[in-house]
Amino acid sequence: MSTTITTAQDLKNYYQNLFRSARVRAIGWELGVMILFGLLAYFSHKTVLYLAGFLVVGIIAIFHRRYHNKSYKRLAVFKTPFPAAWRQILEKHSVFFKNLDGQKQTLFEKRVQLFLIGKRVEGIDTEIDDEIRVLVAASSIIPTFAFPAFDYPDLNEVLVYPASFSEKFEIGAHKHDENIEGMVGNRYMNHSLLLSKPALLSGFNGRKGENNVGIHEFVHLLDREDGDTDGVPERLADNAYALPWLHLIKKEMQNIRSGESDINPYAITNNAEFLAVVSEYFFNNPEEFQRKHPELYEILSKFYHIEPAF
Repeated sequence: MSTTITTAQDLKNYYQNLFRSARVRAIGWELGVMILFGLLAYFSHKTVLYLAGFLVVGIIAIFHRRYHNKSYKRLAVFKTPFPAAWRQILEKHSVFFKNLDGQKQTLFEKRVQLFLIGKRVEGIDTEIDDEIRVLVAASSIIPTFAFPAFDYPDLNEVLVYPASFSEKFEIGAHKHDENIEGMVGNRYMNHSLLLSKPALLSGFNGRKGENNVGIHEFVHLLDREDGDTDGVPERLADNAYALPWLHLIKKEMQNIRSGESDINPYAITNNAEFLAVVSEYFFNNPEEFQRKHPELYEILSKFYHIEPAF
């Protein structure tokens, strides 16, 4: 994840450089093929080899276009204005977005567009509109705002349900088991993320609060980046913050159990849920989180490379 991208123009330059590097490699292969087939044709006196060379070059060009189709779409985003209606959605619903300056808001907007061209957002037995799509994208961007080039490579789709659901992704069959508002898919749904539409909207009510299921689930995806959803993401585990972080988890879980903390009790489920729950609080109400939990705020600021309270 890059920490040098701070504007939309920086992000555009980053993707342009990636595309140019890929194109240069493809041109290198094309020239190599033309030289090889040209030499073969020259020494064998078989002109058909010239045609074969052109055919192989054409195949390389087609393969490059298809393989890097995502790059073409990404670059096209920077030529596409951000819809005014989408900006109104963000201004109305996202406290995080409203607190950004103009330059950072532009970067946020471009990342919304990039997310929505790269990931499917589909409704399951429910209609979804631009508001839902934009808020799903915002959920993904908030915890990775300091890492603009990160695009959740293991995620293909976000499935939006009309209500909470069961562990078997069912609605209406067993009401008492349908208490899940969000879930990172596993097994055959390993590249999916599931969200309850009412819970998503509740987390983006335009007011400061402690709960945001969208942020919660995308933090789980970040946590799983190193292969394990264990509450100790790779970028924490690989440096001196890992042990202090584990100590803070243990300490705060004790406070929650004894009723001495305002953090959602769901955080004591395990370390992974603790990370996701406190991240919701960190991003949705940073000033209060910093005031009540300064140690947690400090270490999460280092993890996410951002201080939302300022």
